[in-house]
Amino acid sequence: MSAADLATQDRIAADRALAEAGAAELGFDASATDVIAWVARNFLVAEVAVACSMADAVLPAVVAEQLPGVDVLFLETGYHFPETRATRNEVASSLDVRIVDVLPERTVEEQDAEFGPKLHERDPGTCCRLRKMEPLAKALSGYRLWFTGVRREEAPTRTNTPLVTWDAAHGLVKVNPLAGWSFDELISHATTHSVPVNLLLSNGYPSIGCAPCTSPVAEGQDPRAGRWAGVAKTECGIHR
Repeated sequence: MSAADLATQDRIAADRALAEAGAAELGFDASATDVIAWVARNFLVAEVAVACSMADAVLPAVVAEQLPGVDVLFLETGYHFPETRATRNEVASSLDVRIVDVLPERTVEEQDAEFGPKLHERDPGTCCRLRKMEPLAKALSGYRLWFTGVRREEAPTRTNTPLVTWDAAHGLVKVNPLAGWSFDELISHATTHSVPVNLLLSNGYPSIGCAPCTSPVAEGQDPRAGRWAGVAKTECGIHR
């Protein structure tokens, strides 16, 4: 094994131990401020990324308060609503962050040529893998830690989301500082602090993904009921 491989193994072991220590220190209910402060004490801003779907910008906004200039990863799948791209542009111009557009290997046209049109209708799992999971994995390889906006109330699959954990799939620390927040708390924070919010949130879209695979939901429905409606799929695979 090369010296570089040994160094990588040592770094992974150290970061895994750090994630476990952070989880023990913060527990299940620490505030977002305390969670981000823990990250700021243990990591350089250049080692950290924020994943943001641009449904709202609360996560990058609260992270940037303690980690100004942080990288914000936006998965530009080629299928976004115009409102989502508008939110991305507003975040870039109004917050102290650096937007990093994460692009798939293939354009939509190239994917259509290779796999056939509307892959998202025939095989949404493969479409998500090509346009979200693989590009994100490549982008995250340059960081030690990533923040996500996953919240426990969003879906039954997210009920036990920890604040800090080790992400074995990507080989880095994963932090979910808003895990305990409700949708109302999210919107209240955005309103109070003038944080950019996707206009679709107020038009029946509590969870926003790619336009072809996202539908509005009825009042009282599961917030993610409009994602891949009509098929046996509830997650794109990133937060498995």
